[in-house]
Amino acid sequence: MSTLSSPPSSGGRAGMPPAQDAPGAIDIQTFQPRHAVAARDLVLAIQQQEFGLPVTAESQPDLLDIPGHYQQGLGNFWIALSAGQVVGTIGLLDIGHGCGALRKMFVATPMRGSRLGVAWGLLDTLLQWCSGRGVHEVWLGTTEKFLAAHRFYEKSGFARVDRKGLPRSFPVMAVDTRFYRWSKPFIR
Repeated sequence: MSTLSSPPSSGGRAGMPPAQDAPGAIDIQTFQPRHAVAARDLVLAIQQQEFGLPVTAESQPDLLDIPGHYQQGLGNFWIALSAGQVVGTIGLLDIGHGCGALRKMFVATPMRGSRLGVAWGLLDTLLQWCSGRGVHEVWLGTTEKFLAAHRFYEKSGFARVDRKGLPRSFPVMAVDTRFYRWSKPFIR
């Protein structure tokens, strides 16, 4: 678990976690079943109400069984909490061969932006997880409607790729029209 009480340090990554009782602290935690309803509701509200996507919980079986889909192999799922409320989610699906698919990265509207660093904290948690477990590539698909997400991924070191360049094991969602890849920096 990591805690953020201010925006990430320069370079866009969260620094050392501050004290957990810091005012306005955001706690990044590994998903537990007690978070299931709140995580599902956050994701669906953003997808359906904010972006008008024609999706349901039933059309996304991963939302109905987060441990069974994400917390397997090299995968995991995290939530961001503010005052005990789920305000963000991110998942890593193990797609084999040291690769993962970033899924379900959502942050509640009032918690977005660099001021609170929720998205940075979630992504940093996922990438640190990858670095510590031998995941060398992370792929993601998104919709053309998520313009702020495109800028965020590009600032975070993800490169846009063509759909034809995706690994065969990458599960393309029906709404995915834009794709990105992050690869672990080579260290000599």
